[in-house]
Amino acid sequence: MRLILASLLVAFIGFSAHAQQAHINWMTIEEAMAAAEEDPRPIMMDVYTQWCGPCKMMMANTFTVPALISYVNDHYYAVKFDAESAGEVTFKGQTFSNPGFNPASRGRNTPHELSRALGVTAYPTLIFMTAEGDIITPLTGYKTAQNLEIFLRYFAEKWYAGSGQAEWDAYKERFAPTF
Repeated sequence: MRLILASLLVAFIGFSAHAQQAHINWMTIEEAMAAAEEDPRPIMMDVYTQWCGPCKMMMANTFTVPALISYVNDHYYAVKFDAESAGEVTFKGQTFSNPGFNPASRGRNTPHELSRALGVTAYPTLIFMTAEGDIITPLTGYKTAQNLEIFLRYFAEKWYAGSGQAEWDAYKERFAPTF
């Protein structure tokens, strides 16, 4: 009996440790840009707010899918950015802040200058960038892992480079999701 209980305890601890490690390796934009200098790969930036329901749903339902986590961690630098945060952020040699930030505010706050500079108008917005920080495209709104997979693969495989609508349509037509 003790052997069975000990085995179950070891299995549970091992499972718990594995489950805790199964997450996207979120970074700041500064960390992602520095990492991309050493080992170039595209950047996926999740621009969210604390009060945004669809943002919370993406964290709970999309960014917890093991296949998506693995793919993002292997092919991207993932950035999590609160579009209404208070701190200063340096991106591509420019410092951005949120001078209108009100720490006493409950709920919505003023948009951060970086979110404005990136053209974010709704939350959540996923911004795909090259390793140099050039915007490939923003994707606005809630995405499931299955909705997001085609974009993750398309941008990681650099199909977008020099392609037009016809190439995107052909890629989309032959795409077979795996998440």
